Amino acid sequence: MLGSRADADDMVQEAYLRWHGARTEEVRTPEAWLVTTTTRLCIDRLRQLRAEREAYVGPWLPEPLVEEVPAADAATELASDLSVAFLALLERLAPEERAAFLLHEVFDSDYGEIGAALGKTEAACRQIVSRARRRVREERPRVPVSHAARERLVESFVRAVELRDRDALLALFAEEATLTADGGGKAKAAQKIVRGGASVVRFMLGVLSGARERLTFQKIVVNGETGLAVRMDGQLVSVMSFVTDGRQIFGLYSVLNPDKLHGVALAQRH
Repeated sequence: MLGSRADADDMVQEAYLRWHGARTEEVRTPEAWLVTTTTRLCIDRLRQLRAEREAYVGPWLPEPLVEEVPAADAATELASDLSVAFLALLERLAPEERAAFLLHEVFDSDYGEIGAALGKTEAACRQIVSRARRRVREERPRVPVSHAARERLVESFVRAVELRDRDALLALFAEEATLTADGGGKAKAAQKIVRGGASVVRFMLGVLSGARERLTFQKIVVNGETGLAVRMDGQLVSVMSFVTDGRQIFGLYSVLNPDKLHGVALAQRH
């Protein structure tokens, strides 16, 4: 819902406190009570965040959830619902629209349950979810991509970047590719989304010029999908994630804001 581990922690803590302050013996269905309470807290927080993000410098991206190895259990099934691209897309939905969509599409809540959580009729919730689904489907990745195909593409990207191979990079990026960089005004980053594969490559090569010997890349798991940690002189400066069909890159997301990288703990590899 929120794209931030800290905000999520706050909402869970607040829901926990409210549960312990409630007359729980009168609650017929604890799960429904908790879902409703947490959903409404998240909607209120999203409304606050919308005002804050209007003053944000440059594009905003969710805080990356980073692991060194992929999860081997059901978490992998949620990867497409946790990806940076998907969470960034959800920012375009209004708070209640986002809540209804996630409850139905990710958590399999029926329209009656969603209506109870949002204080709306089933018919209204059905309409909200349908509208949100249309907006999201327009921009979701075209086809499912295997873990192996994603890994190969990321490795090809690293090779091309390390060699500053312009032609190889142009071949990797789709014509309509975009680069979204979140520096938050605290790290050097493009202030707007860079659009077009050729423009993305030109921008990247310009940024990388003169830094060849200072940069290192480490393959990691970002929000359930293969991504990259980028270090300069040993210091983590970016976490990258990709939207791809396994052959080309349609979107590159780079989180550079040090506030969002602060909680990323990775062992350095040489």
